[in-house]
Amino acid sequence: MSASTNLVWHRSEVTKEARQKRNNHRSAVIWFTGLSGSGKSTVSVALEKQLHELGVHTYRLDGDNVRHGLNKNLGFSPEDRTENIRRIGEVANLMVDAGLVTLTAFISPYREDRDNVRALLDDKEFIEVYVKCGLEACEARDPKGLYQKARAGEIKGFTGIDAPYETPVNPEIIIDTEQQTLEQSTQIIKNYLQEHGYI
Repeated sequence: MSASTNLVWHRSEVTKEARQKRNNHRSAVIWFTGLSGSGKSTVSVALEKQLHELGVHTYRLDGDNVRHGLNKNLGFSPEDRTENIRRIGEVANLMVDAGLVTLTAFISPYREDRDNVRALLDDKEFIEVYVKCGLEACEARDPKGLYQKARAGEIKGFTGIDAPYETPVNPEIIIDTEQQTLEQSTQIIKNYLQEHGYI
């Protein structure tokens, strides 16, 4: 199927800057990346709640949630993973334009895919958070039982087992969920947002 060429972008009279001014904070994407079980969803849920309590306009996009709807037609092949992240990047970009602090929790194993999302956004609107956690610890947690299934051969192409995870080279933030508590992890991110004038 070929892409349509007869498209024109219709500008709104309400700008991103106007939305940010009304919200009294900048908009950005906080992009959580890490292995399954590293704590991406847990930290993003807690952080969103804390930001909401501070009056920050937020929305959280989570890997499983998005695959229930927007990306339910995608599998886990390298091509589908890339398309999954491309679509999420486009949605996150729209949410930044809407003036929101958007939190995303996706394994997003490929560095190039994450860099492509960064390239969609304006300077300083993409905050990559590497949720560092060793494979052994992630596998011990295994909250969804996925590692067990991958080890048993029931899931093919599982990140960290028989598919690669490319560690971020220069993320804005690193949290280590083996060493830091949930409260410490969210505080590190809030400190970054405050120090860099997002909130």
